Amino acid sequence: MALTDEEAHRIASASRRVLLLLDVQQGMLSNPPEGVPSSKTVRDNLSRILTQARAAIQPPLIVHVRNTGDAGDMDEPHTPGWELIFPVEPAELVIDKRKNNAFAGTSLGDIIPPNAEIIIAGFQTDYSIKATCSDALKRDHEVLIIRGSHGTHDRIEVLHGGGITPAARIEADIELQLEEAGVHILDMKDLPGLFTNR
Repeated sequence: MALTDEEAHRIASASRRVLLLLDVQQGMLSNPPEGVPSSKTVRDNLSRILTQARAAIQPPLIVHVRNTGDAGDMDEPHTPGWELIFPVEPAELVIDKRKNNAFAGTSLGDIIPPNAEIIIAGFQTDYSIKATCSDALKRDHEVLIIRGSHGTHDRIEVLHGGGITPAARIEADIELQLEEAGVHILDMKDLPGLFTNR
């Protein structure tokens, strides 16, 4: 059984570090075109990050944020696409959200203490990742994302002659925007020291 909000707040207060796994659900990581083009790479990287976080001497609070779609959506509640990819361990929290921003309409803002560092990974880069990072910065958190730990879909452009913007370009553009806003952008090679007292 997952944590209560109160238990989660105690863990986050003790570690001062939170790992937010956004929308890491079966639908997003299915094979393209339903899943994101980089689904295999991102899944492997998310697994490595989660394993490292769980093995830390002082583990962060691990929060699985599950997007809850409408009837007929890929992430409609209680359908295969809505299910989380990684089994939730007893010392971890699950929060369901309806908006891109994981803080909007959830208890996340009450659970995460003001001085906590937040590592954000998951889907989609240009929606939930961007919105949640932006709100976390407004709340004065240190925010980190890791290249290769988030992804999105190719975007069909309807203006300026149409065409398709590849997901990899969107991901890189959002990383640049977030870095300019104050998010720390790391690489997978930085993972060994991520959950240590640095």
